[in-house]
Amino acid sequence: MMFGIVTGGAGFIGSHLVDALVERGDDVLVIDNLASGDEANLARHLEEGRIQFLEADLLDDGWQEQLRGADRVYHIAADPDVRGSVRTPAMMFANNVVATERVLEAMREQGVPEIAFTSTSTVYGEAAVIPTPEDYAPMEPISVYGASKLAGEALISAYCASFAMRAWVFRFANIIGERSNHGVIWDFVHKLRANPDELEILGDGRQTKSYLDVQSCVAAMLFAVTHANEAYNVFNIGSEDWVDVTTIADIVAGEMGLSTVQYRFTGGDRGWVGDVPKMQLAVDRLKALGWRPQTTSPESVRNAVRALLASV
Repeated sequence: MMFGIVTGGAGFIGSHLVDALVERGDDVLVIDNLASGDEANLARHLEEGRIQFLEADLLDDGWQEQLRGADRVYHIAADPDVRGSVRTPAMMFANNVVATERVLEAMREQGVPEIAFTSTSTVYGEAAVIPTPEDYAPMEPISVYGASKLAGEALISAYCASFAMRAWVFRFANIIGERSNHGVIWDFVHKLRANPDELEILGDGRQTKSYLDVQSCVAAMLFAVTHANEAYNVFNIGSEDWVDVTTIADIVAGEMGLSTVQYRFTGGDRGWVGDVPKMQLAVDRLKALGWRPQTTSPESVRNAVRALLASV
């Protein structure tokens, strides 16, 4: 049995990670400021007394001593709004870079030896090699969000080398599924609920990316921390195919029973500042350890649409 801290554990990916940790019998403390997370995501575990929950902001003080005795921190807490990062770059820097340094410093002071960190495919920028491997260079993010995550990776690498810590860094493709409260599927469902006759699609609809359901993502994370034991481990997590935005719109409309939706494209090869037209990650490094993605991008999209429709 391990004692794990999950920052951002009331959020989308964090709460699914908590589910998996509880299922395998770990002791878990969730630290979350509930800015984007929801305590309801943890309700069953809280009612059964199977986890501890601390409402706290990583930019404030008072939570650091709670890390004492932990075996590992799963640092999931972040501002995930790629599109919004162009409007509030200072906030993105604080929540994603400053907060990560504060977690690392608390780990150093409290003697926590291991960290698992959720990064992103956006650290690669507009990669010239697709599928993009973990050793791709140069890494030139084109969004403040991507830059903030790359800075977090650099801090973690430095702390591992300087203070004998161990880390697993996970660069995600688009992770989707139950409890998500943002992203293209969420946008399309809510737009079509408001107007079932027309759907605005940002860009030209040909943006093509890899999608993976959240349960598969969490399983890959836990597989990696079990099977990779270098001081600093970096893994891409995604599916081995991709799907374009128009196809996602078709899946959403079909699952909603809408057959006459007119698509209205805003134009251009990307949806917003910092968006990339194409993204697929190479997952050979994880596959070499014995992991395989269990779902395709279209399957993950369809499952995510059904989960969202069942919840709203």
